Amino acid sequence: MTRFPQVLTASTAIALVLPAAAFADLTAVEVWEDWKSYMTSTGYAVTASETSASGVLTASDVSMSVALGEDAADGKVDVRMGEIVFTENSDGSVSIALSEVTAFDITIAPEEDADEIELTMTSTQTAPVMTATGAVGDVTYDYTAAQVDVALDGVEVSGVILTDEIARMSMVASDVAYTMSNQVGDVRTLSQTMSASALTYDVFFEDPKGDGTFKMTGAMEGLSFEGSGDLPMDVDMQDLNAMLDGGFAFDGTFTSTKGGYDLTFNGPDGGGTINTASDGGTLRVAMAPGGLTYDVAQRGVNLNMLMTELPLPISLTAAEVSTNLLVPLQKSDEEQEFGLAIGFDEFTMSDALWGLFDAAGQLPRDPATLIVDLSGKAKVLFDFLDPEQAAVLEQSDTAPGELNALTLNALELDALGAKLTGAGDFVFDNSDLVTFDGLPRPKGAVNLSLVGGNGLLDKLVAMGLVPEDQAMGTRMMMGLFAVPGEGEDTLKSKIEVNDEGHVLANGQRLR
Repeated sequence: MTRFPQVLTASTAIALVLPAAAFADLTAVEVWEDWKSYMTSTGYAVTASETSASGVLTASDVSMSVALGEDAADGKVDVRMGEIVFTENSDGSVSIALSEVTAFDITIAPEEDADEIELTMTSTQTAPVMTATGAVGDVTYDYTAAQVDVALDGVEVSGVILTDEIARMSMVASDVAYTMSNQVGDVRTLSQTMSASALTYDVFFEDPKGDGTFKMTGAMEGLSFEGSGDLPMDVDMQDLNAMLDGGFAFDGTFTSTKGGYDLTFNGPDGGGTINTASDGGTLRVAMAPGGLTYDVAQRGVNLNMLMTELPLPISLTAAEVSTNLLVPLQKSDEEQEFGLAIGFDEFTMSDALWGLFDAAGQLPRDPATLIVDLSGKAKVLFDFLDPEQAAVLEQSDTAPGELNALTLNALELDALGAKLTGAGDFVFDNSDLVTFDGLPRPKGAVNLSLVGGNGLLDKLVAMGLVPEDQAMGTRMMMGLFAVPGEGEDTLKSKIEVNDEGHVLANGQRLR
């Protein structure tokens, strides 16, 4: 069974240390009742003792519980928030006094032969201030805290308690500010912003059997988040398909201005250290009926590694490293868009690594660039977020979808004094699975250009990395697929598949 819906629910529970879960109107009683209604609609069971008098409602012993599957046997999250006090103010706002300490008990049920894991965690807020303003059905929450700490208090694996000498984790966010607007209609629409001046974390784990250790410490600066989403009413939060059908959507972007971590590990197969630093980055995650979007980019990346299995240190840098992904989520009779892009901009490595194969420095060591950008259209023939449909698909030979179009928006490989570029697009005929041995028949073309390819090949031969006979075979292949382009040492090629399924290179039929 897929754990994605359960993880989503658990993430909601953990977010309770901040005001994201407090939804209210503008009286103390209505604030508390709407808060309970919201949490219940997302799958939580809420209990508390309540007293109310003179515009002040006190909820004591507040606790919430949610299953991470169909029932608690699949794992659960229990949250203990202590006391929450809602106070009506003369200006029409409501002050919400949160307990400084929130406790979490998380049980992760085993799948197959895995161990059951029980975690206890504590979140501590320093000087939290929260206020609700606005009107009924359109409330804005403002929250600040000097510091928010999250710490792992204990771990139990299949009945064995791991002390903090074996497993520990802590995370500290400073100067936290959070604002959320909550509008209730046919769906609950949320708009959120968050900032923190810094975030530090420290994780340590030692194998109880003595087979290894893992330690990571890191920090980020200038954190911010901006996002919005629609949450359907009265929909099972465990059923992502139902949520998407009900209008569920979110789009959030995290940014930072600086970051890095130090990691040390060892085990039976060796050990090592890794440290990284960057000038910040961006992470965007969006989900809607149209698909899942995941975009991440890191700027000014520096990576250093020292491994027991490797003879020398590894040092890498890049001006930017990025990944972009768009994946359809639901079955549809209509075409849906998908995409994948990766990028390494101005990638460099240390002279020690270059020396492994180019000690004399014959190859250009200019920063390298790699860009691959693909997009297309496809039909998704089943709901892979549905565990039952996914299980049926695994046991059948049914294709999960149909590829209808594929576009190479950009291809660029600039390294070692040579540069390869390309672009093109194809459409696919899924009624013809014979011409290309079970694959839908393509139609379209891709245009490629190579500058400096022969010069690079000459250098590789001179260095002894490529034998002369292999270089000759490579040149023959280049002559078959490419023609001279404009400029010195330039080749170009147009690879085409026509209506009849013929494959052509620069007009010459290859198949």
